[in-house]
Amino acid sequence: MPNITLALDEELLGKARVYAEKKGTTVNALVRTLLGETIDQDERRESARRKLLELSEQSTARLGPEYKWNREEIYEDRVLPRHQRPDLRSINED
Repeated sequence: MPNITLALDEELLGKARVYAEKKGTTVNALVRTLLGETIDQDERRESARRKLLELSEQSTARLGPEYKWNREEIYEDRVLPRHQRPDLRSINED
């Protein structure tokens, strides 16, 4: 396994050594784990982004650039008028 040299401030290195000792590991292993997790997370994020773009390109739902959402259409299927929901109280009821 190749070696690299890192430049760390003495205080940070001291804290890292204490932390590593408490965890039963080494500073080297901590750095290796942190780099691996960071790269893995970045790769998963990039993969998810690519999949979302792919899904959006394959989607058949095209509204067009001129489409404007309005409140009535958004809630049309989810909200029943008051006369169809007798369990709802009026604002003026006590």
